[in-house]
Amino acid sequence: MLMLLLNPSLFLAASSSIIFLIFLFRLFLQWADVHHHVKVPQLDDSTQKENPFYRRVALYIDSLPSLHDSDYINLLSGHAPNDIVLSPGEDQVIPDTFLGARLSWLNRVDRDERTNVVARSFVLRIKRKDKRRILKPYLQHIHAVSDDRGREMRIHVNGSGRWNSAPFDHPADFESLVISHDLKSRIQLELEMFARSKQYHHKLGRVWKRSYLLYGPSGTGKSSFIAAVANFLNYDIYSVNLWQVTDDADLISLLTQSSSKSVVVVEDLDRHVSENPARVSTSALLNFMDGLPNFQDERIMIFTMRSKEGVVDSALLRPGRIDVHIYFPLCDFNSFKTLATNYLGVKEHKLFPQVEEIIQSGRTTSPAEISELMLVNRSSPSRALKKVISALELSAMKVVSGSATTSPTAESLPKELRKVYSMLRSKSAKKSASFEPDHEIVDR
Repeated sequence: MLMLLLNPSLFLAASSSIIFLIFLFRLFLQWADVHHHVKVPQLDDSTQKENPFYRRVALYIDSLPSLHDSDYINLLSGHAPNDIVLSPGEDQVIPDTFLGARLSWLNRVDRDERTNVVARSFVLRIKRKDKRRILKPYLQHIHAVSDDRGREMRIHVNGSGRWNSAPFDHPADFESLVISHDLKSRIQLELEMFARSKQYHHKLGRVWKRSYLLYGPSGTGKSSFIAAVANFLNYDIYSVNLWQVTDDADLISLLTQSSSKSVVVVEDLDRHVSENPARVSTSALLNFMDGLPNFQDERIMIFTMRSKEGVVDSALLRPGRIDVHIYFPLCDFNSFKTLATNYLGVKEHKLFPQVEEIIQSGRTTSPAEISELMLVNRSSPSRALKKVISALELSAMKVVSGSATTSPTAESLPKELRKVYSMLRSKSAKKSASFEPDHEIVDR
C-alpha cells in the first residue's frame, strides 16, 4: 500500500483496474438479470402529489383474474356506494400476460422506521427481450382498461328510433351463475382473450366482435348470463327491442348509434321472427348481426331464443355469424344444489335425496322459480326445500329438445294409463339426458 502511495503510476493503474472490475461486475449483474423493472410510485417524488398513473395501475390490477384467484387479497370500499374494490396485499406479486409475454406486478410497500413514512409503489417486472415489443402497447392497454373500470356502466334501451339510457348496477357475476364450473372458466377465458385481440382481428380483416346464442326455456339464467358478461368486461348494454323497431333503416340506425365496448342484446329472436316477420326483413337482421363497414369495434353480441329448432332461418345462426351456442336447460340436481348453497347457505340436507329423486324422474322447473321459493322462505331451509318439492311435484315439466312443455301429472290420468305414462316419461328423460348436456356449448 505504501509503495502504491509513493508511486503515482502504480496507484493510477491499480485504481483503473478496480474501476474496470466494478464495471465488469455491473455488466454481469445486468446480464444475469434478464428482467427489466419499471416502478410506478404512488406519490411524485418532487411534488409529493399523487401520481395519476398509480391510480390507473391500481384499477388495472383490480381487473386481473389472477388477483381474483389469489389466496390473499384486501377488500376496500370504492368511491361509489356499495362499491367493493379488490387490492393486493403488501409485497404480493400479481402475474399477467399480454401479447404472449409474461409479466408481473409487485405491490411494494417501503417503511422508514425513523419517520414512520410509508412509500407505496407498483413495480412492473418484464423480460428485457419483451420490453421494446410490448411496453408501449401494454401501457396503452392499461389506460384503456382503467378508463373503463373508472366509468359508470349504463344500460340502453331503444324507443322512437333512439337509445334511452339508465345506470346499470345488476349484481350478477360468473360466480353466482347456476352453470357448470367448466363452462364459467371457458367463457371467462374466452372473454379475456377477446378483450385483447384487437390487432389479431384487424390483421385478419375481421370486425372485432364475438356473438353468442343463448337458448332454452324462460327463467333458466340467460338474462343473468348477459349481466355477468357485461360486469366481467365492464361494458355497457344495448338491449334491442325488435317490437320497437319500425323498419330496416331504424334497426341499422340503432346499431350505428351504439358505442364500442358494449354488449348488444337481442332477446326472443325466435318470437320476433315467427310473430312479426314483416317489420324487419331477414336481410336487415343479417346485416345487423354481421356488422357494417363503419361498425365500431369491440362488441359482444348476444341473441336469446327459447328453441333453435325449425323457427329461425339457418342463415341467421350459421358459423361466423353466431360463434358460440349455449343451451340453458331447466333445473337439474346440480343446479338445484348450487341454488341451495347461494340462497339458503346449505350444501347438504336430509331432503336433498327426495329432490334428486323427483328431478331424475323427469319433473323439474326453472331455476328462477326454485330460487324465488328459496328467497321467500330463506329463514327456514327445511320449509324452503319442502316448498321446492311441492313445486316440483306439481310442475310435471319435461325437457324435450331444449324446450319446456307442460304435461299432465300421472295422478290426473286414468289408472290404466298411469303405467304407460311413467314408461314414456322415463324414456323421454333418458333421451334428453343423452342428447342435451347440462349446458351445451358449441364453438363455431
